[in-house]
Amino acid sequence: MAKANLSEWANFRSSLSSSGWSGLGGQTKNPYVLDRNPCGSSSGSGAAVAASLCAIAIGTETNGSIVCPANNCGIVGIKPTVGLVSRAGIIPISFSQDTAGPMARTVRDAAICLGALVGMDERDTKTPLSEGHFQTDYTPFLKAEGLRGKRIGLDKNSFDSHPKVAKLMDEAVVFLKENGAEVIDLEQVIQPDAEGASFEVMLFEFKDGLNKYFASLGENAPIKSLEALIAFNEKDSVEMQFDQELLIKAQAKGDLQSKEYQEALAKMWQGSRTLGIDKVMNEHQLDAIIAPTGAPAWKTDLVDGDHYMGGSSSPAAISGYPNINVPMGFVEELPVGISFYGRAWSEPVLLEIAYAYEQGTGHRRAPKYL
Repeated sequence: MAKANLSEWANFRSSLSSSGWSGLGGQTKNPYVLDRNPCGSSSGSGAAVAASLCAIAIGTETNGSIVCPANNCGIVGIKPTVGLVSRAGIIPISFSQDTAGPMARTVRDAAICLGALVGMDERDTKTPLSEGHFQTDYTPFLKAEGLRGKRIGLDKNSFDSHPKVAKLMDEAVVFLKENGAEVIDLEQVIQPDAEGASFEVMLFEFKDGLNKYFASLGENAPIKSLEALIAFNEKDSVEMQFDQELLIKAQAKGDLQSKEYQEALAKMWQGSRTLGIDKVMNEHQLDAIIAPTGAPAWKTDLVDGDHYMGGSSSPAAISGYPNINVPMGFVEELPVGISFYGRAWSEPVLLEIAYAYEQGTGHRRAPKYL
């Protein structure tokens, strides 16, 4: 068992920080092309699995931090429904969105790991919501014919920014149709204001969660609050490799009883769930929604930070619903993935679809460390 490097504070510290960088571990590299970025925050987990340093790794996601490293590193990543896996022991960003999940080279390995992670935990008040919804063995849902009869929504808004990724997505849609699925074009999955509301919620919950985390460390802990963390970083040249804009914005927020927080949370849930994924899937009688997970890995940049060219993690992340990334092909030597996401607790059907796609396409290949 080993502990991997990750983006510091799960990459929720600066608008210019580099995914995979931390003051302790330095910059994580992408095994496919070493000057490219592994994405984050679960950068080391994704890179280690891709490089066969381990069979499985555990990542954590608030928005994109499992599926984006899985995309950039050419592996499978499962971001479960929030509440399926306990967050006890995980340094928090957002009580509403944080979850842990498995990362592996195959859907089968990830499914086996997921069965070991699930269950109720009195230390995490979200986990009782999973009662009656979790499986301790997800392998019975791995069916090679799992695409037959499925109705799958295609999020058309998620891949306009990269034509090479769009071409691979078109090929994926052809495969899904040829193997028995019906694909329905979707113009909008979540409400436009849901993402902005989610950012506000994260700022409030980050401050609240971090202060509770620091308090749990006891009197001898060197840092006792978010305010103290900001002051510590200001005096440390390594930590100030990047600014701490998001830490400062979070510190300026009030508590979780504030009207601003409550309104943002309500807007987030309504825009991503009631008027978002649930509404779209009910209207079209869908089993899942698909989108390209992201673009090929960008060159790591310690001056200007990450250079994303599109991504589809937000609907599942903001709603707290499940999402699975599977390798979809390559742009030159860089892997890219396809995401399968859907309703709360729909991991079994998503695994069925993801497994059938993986087995029928076999896109993953080992990195060359170019």
